Amino acid sequence: MLKTMNTIHRTVLKLSGGRFGWETADMPVLELTTTGRRSGQQRSVMLTSPHQDGDMILVVASKGGNDEHPAWFLNLRDNPAVSVKFKGGEPQPMTATIADDATRAALWPIVTSTYKGYAGYQDKTDRTIPLVMLTPRS
Repeated sequence: MLKTMNTIHRTVLKLSGGRFGWETADMPVLELTTTGRRSGQQRSVMLTSPHQDGDMILVVASKGGNDEHPAWFLNLRDNPAVSVKFKGGEPQPMTATIADDATRAALWPIVTSTYKGYAGYQDKTDRTIPLVMLTPRS
């Protein structure tokens, strides 16, 4: 289902010439490109960002509360060099850092206050849903 939603999202972006689809649930949408951990190929996914702080962009590896991590998370866990594209912008090279327990504890209330659905996703699964901080590559 999530793959279908991602395909529909990309279709809306394409058909609208990029005018629609860059915001969902009052959160900005970004295109995250990772390197496939097995294939070595570039893989892109559309994600929402419930929190940004300066140059740091936060994304949530929720997969809708599924018991498995999303493939994009496994890719960046193995290779944190990613790129991020926002509406009207060019892809920017970034580094992905998975939040440690203390950082996640500080950020999770911010995430769930922005979009309460994330709390519901966490309730659906026994895994701790990771938070990923994306920062410009230096």
